[in-house]
Amino acid sequence: MSRRRCCGRIDETIVCQTFIPQGYSRWPEVLIQLEELEAVRLKDKLGLDQGECAASMGVSRATFQRILGAARVKIATALLEGRPIIIQGGNYTVKNRVFECLNCHHVWEEKPCSAGGKHGYELVCPKCGDMKKMRLDKGVNRPCDSHLLKEGRSDCRKEST
Repeated sequence: MSRRRCCGRIDETIVCQTFIPQGYSRWPEVLIQLEELEAVRLKDKLGLDQGECAASMGVSRATFQRILGAARVKIATALLEGRPIIIQGGNYTVKNRVFECLNCHHVWEEKPCSAGGKHGYELVCPKCGDMKKMRLDKGVNRPCDSHLLKEGRSDCRKEST
C-alpha cells in the first residue's frame, strides 16, 4: 500500500467550476481536481519552472510532475472529445493571505475566505484598527494535514472525486 500523498497547496479556490462546450453531446464529464488545476496555472499560465511550482505547492518535483501530467491528459481529453470539465475535489490546502497595514506597517496573516476567514474589505489591522491595508502576496506556505496531526488540527480539505 502506498503512503498518503501530502496535500498540495493552492492559492485560492476558483469561482467557475464547470465548463461545458458548445454543442455538448452528453459525453461524461472530465473531473479535474483543484491541485491539478493549480499545477497547470503555475506551470502553463505563470511559466514557472518545475522546482518553483513544486515548492509553491509544497510537494516534491516528482509529485508535481505527476499532478501536472494527470491534469494535462484530462484537459486534452475534454478538449478533443468535446466533454464538459468539472473542477472539484482533491487533496489540498488553501494558502493564507498576508496583509500589511498602510498606517502602522504591521504585517499579519488571515485564513482564506473559503476557510471561514473574512473578506479583504472586512479586515482591520489587528494592531492599530485601521482598514487601509495592502495584500502582500498570494499566500504563505503552511503545513498540510500530515504535518499538523501532531498539533491535533487539520487545515486540509480531502474530498473524493
